[in-house]
Amino acid sequence: MPLHPQVQELLDRRAALGFPDNRDVTPEEARANARAGRIAIPSHAEPVGEITERSIPGPAGDIPIRIYRPTTDGPHSLIMLFHGGGWVIGDLDSEDSTSRGLVNRVNAVLVSVDYRMAPEVRFPGAPEDCYAATVWAVEHAEEFGVNAENLAVAGTSAGGNLAAAVAQMARDRGGPHIKHQVLFCPVIDHSFDRPSCITNAEGFGLTTEGMVWFWDQYIGPDGDGHHPYASPIRATDLSRLADATIIAAEYDPLLDEAADYAAALKAAGNDVTYTEYKGMTHGFNGSFGLIDDAIKACDEASNRIMASFAK
Repeated sequence: MPLHPQVQELLDRRAALGFPDNRDVTPEEARANARAGRIAIPSHAEPVGEITERSIPGPAGDIPIRIYRPTTDGPHSLIMLFHGGGWVIGDLDSEDSTSRGLVNRVNAVLVSVDYRMAPEVRFPGAPEDCYAATVWAVEHAEEFGVNAENLAVAGTSAGGNLAAAVAQMARDRGGPHIKHQVLFCPVIDHSFDRPSCITNAEGFGLTTEGMVWFWDQYIGPDGDGHHPYASPIRATDLSRLADATIIAAEYDPLLDEAADYAAALKAAGNDVTYTEYKGMTHGFNGSFGLIDDAIKACDEASNRIMASFAK
């Protein structure tokens, strides 16, 4: 189907802001532009019970986190969320709408993790931070009033990449036990030769050349982009992983790698659902109040998380 009118309107509004391409500015300027763009075109923020921020110990210093709580009494389930932004430009505000939406629908405490960013810290700094934060949250479950037996990880784009990596790390390292992983428009493979990288290369927000730039920042000139914690689909063993919900967008350069990962996870015996949202572009799921399908995607993900928790 053609681009959804809501998506086209949002693309036009973003283009009218006139920000330069990330490749033409420093990472610091790219981050500032991303923040300014979110302020200029805000998404809807559903009310939640409470939001607090703190720092927790990480593998190379403190990690800032934001904790979202529902309005209901606990104990609650636990969702760890890792924001998007190509491992370079995101922050705790990047997925505020998605965080609030998951909290309200799953009735969960959600911990959003401000992991170390590239290029200042390259792979594997980000997944190690996200894994460490997940371990910390489980170890402090009683303090949070959460039932850590019901644990999910989630993220969009690079955050979906990190959620997939943490699911593998938890399996490989003997815990914690993750019941569900939600991967919205995820980065799955350090490869740019799938058809969607060609047909959706430009004109839809995220470009293939922009994705190349993000990867270059993340792994650097000597990094291993095919390590399974960088490219989750490259793992030699994809069995015994958390149930997965993979949500993709029709007009996303990353469409085909998301579909390929869903198929690979399913072939390895995992409980997987894959949905391609027609007429959508990369990261549509965060545009609450701007794109109706953002709510549908959050509803789908939440229902799948709760089904895994109920097993």
